[in-house]
Amino acid sequence: MRRYQYKFDFSELKVNPEQIGRLLDYEKGGNKEVVSGFIEDVLREAEKSCDIRAEFAIWPGLKFDPDTGAMVINDIEFFPGKIIGPQLKKAESVAVFACTAGHWIGEKSRNLLIEKDFLKGYIYDLAGSEIAEAAADLMQERLREMMENEGLLITNRYSPGYCGWNVSEQHNLFRLLPDNYCGITLTGSALMIPIKSVSGMIGIGPQVKHNPYTCSICNMKDCIYRRIKERQ
Repeated sequence: MRRYQYKFDFSELKVNPEQIGRLLDYEKGGNKEVVSGFIEDVLREAEKSCDIRAEFAIWPGLKFDPDTGAMVINDIEFFPGKIIGPQLKKAESVAVFACTAGHWIGEKSRNLLIEKDFLKGYIYDLAGSEIAEAAADLMQERLREMMENEGLLITNRYSPGYCGWNVSEQHNLFRLLPDNYCGITLTGSALMIPIKSVSGMIGIGPQVKHNPYTCSICNMKDCIYRRIKERQ
């Protein structure tokens, strides 16, 4: 197992204010300029306050059990399902990753919602998700460059809780990571703390494929990011 750790500066991330606005559907409300100002304020504060980290561990010897459909890593079984399983089937190893925006932005959102400042609370919530995803994007690019130097390819990243992969398998995923990995802990219901965090797997190998657009393989109809892609 090879382990890599990163602490990202906000300026390294590609956080798009327009994406946050689209998630809010601000063009429908007629308050685009006001909301845009709120988003810019939130991102300026996030730049100063977020503790953005990412880590991944590369596990070799990935196996698939044709009888049970299980994916086996270090003797731990995973059942990623009919959508994700085929995307990882040609991988020879996997990068198990975790990325986080840190505690601050999720707590800020929660406090604003408790105070009934729903618009700003929701903006902080969306911004935290975007920051965590942007950290995952940058982490994945670092992995891609590293594997390219070794003559290998990578898949998209896949997370428990999406595309039919049961979120409870988050517990098994974290068994492959060192304790307090990236400062993230799991609740009994597999919720990550800090809440604005992302985890999952990326397949590695000479024959794997990276799909530029993956909503077509996913049946999660109520995914907020699917709605954004459909509007683009």
